[in-house]
Amino acid sequence: MFKFNLFLVLILVICALGVVYAQNEARKLNMALENERKITRKLNLEWKKLQLEQSTLIARRKIENEARRFLDMDLPSPNHVQIISSAKISEPQIAKVQYAE
Repeated sequence: MFKFNLFLVLILVICALGVVYAQNEARKLNMALENERKITRKLNLEWKKLQLEQSTLIARRKIENEARRFLDMDLPSPNHVQIISSAKISEPQIAKVQYAE
């Protein structure tokens, strides 16, 4: 009878260790799943940004094509382009920029 009880206690300990191991593995897998979900959310956000950027670029290209086809417009040559900095400028300087050729 003693050997049988010892055998049952041994089986109980083995089962308890199995439960602990299974819970630990489940926790590890759950953490890995959450990390993958986090990565998925980041990638989905990046994908949406890329789709928006693509649609913006397509819209710009479409507008440019329409302007060329229907309005006979073209991009100005580089010597006709003036770049104005975003720094604060005074009123006389604004007048010079607007009326300069």
